[in-house]
Amino acid sequence: MEIRICKNSEELGRSAAKHVAQVLRECIEEKGSARIVLSTGASQFDTIKALVREPGVRWDCVEMFHLDEYVDLPETHGASFRKYLKERFVDHVAPLKAVHFVDGTKEGIAQLTEELRKEPVDIGLIGIGENGHIAFNDPPADFDTREAYIIVNLDERCKKQQMGEGWFATIEDVPKQAVSMTPWQIMQCRRIVSCVPYAVKAEAVSNTLKAKETTNMVPATLLKTHPDFILYLDQDSASGVFGA
Repeated sequence: MEIRICKNSEELGRSAAKHVAQVLRECIEEKGSARIVLSTGASQFDTIKALVREPGVRWDCVEMFHLDEYVDLPETHGASFRKYLKERFVDHVAPLKAVHFVDGTKEGIAQLTEELRKEPVDIGLIGIGENGHIAFNDPPADFDTREAYIIVNLDERCKKQQMGEGWFATIEDVPKQAVSMTPWQIMQCRRIVSCVPYAVKAEAVSNTLKAKETTNMVPATLLKTHPDFILYLDQDSASGVFGA
């Protein structure tokens, strides 16, 4: 595990984007294509904004997957992650080699799994939630399943985060379930980059880094066991471990 601490979210986003773009360029140079998994949410704004501006990436050689989507939430809804990725990423780098969205239905899981498992994913951008979740795998996360995507129940803290970020007006408006990439499948990415800015993430970062053992009560602790994992923090999110 490598930890990189930046001044603020904007600097974090630029630094992480530069690293991710370099990985993509190297993969394309080596084998003619690259596969990436993207996460969403407010913490990823600056990274994705910087990534689409990185020069020299042959996006037509890049295949994109994404982590999760609320069950039965229409793409037109402001909180839809398909809408998020289309507006912030896909529309800026199109045409991509391929795009694979989680459509928020049980029926879509089989086809998505088939596409995902055709080849390894070169790099995954995996956020960490305020409750320590990765994707929508809230504690206690299922570390045992070997499925690629499962339907999960959102816990109260996760719902409060979604409301607090402005995606929903009330906690009752937050969907109760989501289709989420599983912890095991996330760990199959050849490289994992986690961009985790803001003071609201300081507790989750502290719980993740200070944990002596991997625990599904802090799902992000699993990331520390990955052989190629970089955690990007800003001064606010790092404050609980490294001081202000």
